[in-house]
Amino acid sequence: MKNKRIVTLVYNELPLSKETADYVRNRLNMYEFKINETISTEADLIICIGGDGSFLKALHTFQFPQIPIVGINTGHLGFLAEIDPDGIDNFIENYINGDFYIEKTQPLEGAICTRNSCIKKYGLNEIVIKGDKSRTIHLDIAVDDQLIQRFSGDGILISTSLGSTAYNYSIGGSIVDPRLNVLQIAPLAPINTNAYRSFTSSVILPSNATIKISPEYRFEDNIVVVCDGEEHRYSKITEVDIRIADITVEMIRMKSSNFWNKIIDKFL
Repeated sequence: MKNKRIVTLVYNELPLSKETADYVRNRLNMYEFKINETISTEADLIICIGGDGSFLKALHTFQFPQIPIVGINTGHLGFLAEIDPDGIDNFIENYINGDFYIEKTQPLEGAICTRNSCIKKYGLNEIVIKGDKSRTIHLDIAVDDQLIQRFSGDGILISTSLGSTAYNYSIGGSIVDPRLNVLQIAPLAPINTNAYRSFTSSVILPSNATIKISPEYRFEDNIVVVCDGEEHRYSKITEVDIRIADITVEMIRMKSSNFWNKIIDKFL
């Protein structure tokens, strides 16, 4: 190992996270790592201590850096994290010895467009489109420019395969093995009456699909876009285009890591 490899260390304010960060810092110092708490393009690794929310916040704060990242779980579920606090020493040893692999995953890219411009937002797990002020919203949903439905309900959730076990799973969406690079559309409280007909189950789409979501009515062009739990409000929206982004997130995995073992451990 070359001297002074750079590690960016981030953590939340919970006592266990701070205590764990102190321990990680001390152990890394023993191996002559250089530790930063702000992002550096020269960093070799990002270590995020906390729960899934902290992991996602770090990615968004650092604008999805092209640097390997690993999570140490001091939260509740910790599905995105790879390490528990009692496995820190083993992780550092494995990392130094190169005994790990990189799981590359692509987040979602959402282009939120008005008549004059578009703003890009990203979501590792999901992007959600909802009506402002928690009202029923009517949305035209097209896939590759083909209208597939006029949706009515609370909103629409689009998830990655990795995010299929997050919000998507809680609303009845399908769990997707992350080795499959797909998009999933899941409805939020769809309305099915004589007046409105909406899909009641999730829909799986290929990785090269583009989903276009447009407010059906002009008075509903104030919408809420939620990216991995971060809420953004926009007005005068004409459409939101969502696709799998060209960028990748590099997540460090131990060689013993297994997706379905984690599903059984966390959910069953």
